[in-house]
Formats: sequence, C-alpha cells, structure tokens
Amino acid sequence: MFERLKEDIQVVFERDPAARSTLETLLASPGLHAIIAHRINHRLWNGGFNLLARFGSHLARFLTGVEIHPGAKIGRRLFIDHGMGIVIGETTEIAEDCSIYHGVTLGGTTWQKGKRHPTLERGVIIGAGAKVLGPITLGEGSRIGSNAVVVKDVPAGATVVGVPGHVVTRRKAEDREAQREAMAKKIGFDAYAERKDMPDPVQNAIDTMLDHMHTLEQQLAALEKKIEDSRKEEPR
Repeated sequence: MFERLKEDIQVVFERDPAARSTLETLLASPGLHAIIAHRINHRLWNGGFNLLARFGSHLARFLTGVEIHPGAKIGRRLFIDHGMGIVIGETTEIAEDCSIYHGVTLGGTTWQKGKRHPTLERGVIIGAGAKVLGPITLGEGSRIGSNAVVVKDVPAGATVVGVPGHVVTRRKAEDREAQREAMAKKIGFDAYAERKDMPDPVQNAIDTMLDHMHTLEQQLAALEKKIEDSRKEEPR
C-alpha cells in the first residue's frame, strides 16, 4: 500500500510542475485524494459492501470534486490534475499511466446494464472538459483535446479534437515530426508552445515548408555526391 502511495506521489511530481513537496502533495492534491479514496471504495465494492462503497465515493466527491463510481477499474499511475468536475462511470476501465484533466466525463449513452462506459488503454491523455461517452476504446497513447466529444473508438496514438470528435493526426507519423523538428532547429526556427497535432492552418503551412526544405536538402546532397563521384572518375 505504501509503495503504491509513493508511486502515486511520484507521478504527481512528474506531471505537475506546480508540485513542490511530498507533504504539499499529500495535503493539497485532490486528484491524489480521489484515487486513494477510490482504491478503498473499489475494495469494498468487490467485497460486496456496495452501499458502504457508494457512500464512500459520495464523500470523496464532496471532498475532492471528483466522482468515481466504486465499480470502475483503474490501473496504476493515473494522474488526475485539478480534478473538479470529473465523472468516471461504473464500467469504466483505465489502464496504466493515463492522465485526466478537470471537467472530464467518462460516461455512458444507455440505461442498459452491462459494459456502457469507455475503456482507456495505456498512456491515454484526456484534456479538460472532454466528454468520452459509451463503451468505446481509446487506443494506447491516444490524446483527446479539451472539450472534445468522443463517441467512437480512437486508434492507438491518435489525437482527437472537436464536436463530434475527429482524428487530426496519428503518432505513427513520428518520424516525419522528428524530421520537421530537426529541420526547424537547423534553420533556427522553434515555435513557442506549439501543438503540432492541432489543425492550425499556419502550422500546416510551416510543416509543408519544412517538408519541402527537407526534400530540397536531400536532392542537393544527392547532386553533390554525383559531382564528387564524377570528379573521382575523371582521368588525371
């Protein structure tokens, strides 16, 4: 239990630049308090003490602003930032290393019993105010933009924005992004706090320019190699 608590505190230090000390985190981190309370309530729920578990989650909501049904399954190293207004439904499943920001709803779209809430695979990040609804799956490493409304499965590594949510990029293009970053650094350009996965027309234009410059650089390098090879072949 203490090892898990130490792990949770370390996660706060890793993902929250405002965290300054262990004591401060223990006393003033509602997301951490909500997770600790949920672990207790989840054990009670699994042990058949449903009423006590529901009452415990009700108290936790009053104290932290985070409502987590005691039946929800939450993996290790979940990070809840700020916490206020978060709702996590009964059949929600959250894998390891996920991050959830304030105002997020992991809700259902039906009154039927059974699996009716989302499943988050490892490393999912959900931005403030987003609504993820229904028995859908957010693939490993996917990102949900602030205030997006998601009602369909999200592929691994994808970024989703908008209402309704739509995929704007997939991280399988990481090689191209790394190529663009290298070119931008080479020419002395580094956009401040830019989000490359957002549909910004200015950013798209810059990306196109960087791709073109990279292609020209490759062509120039090939031409220089041909000239050098021809010089070596010339008779002396």
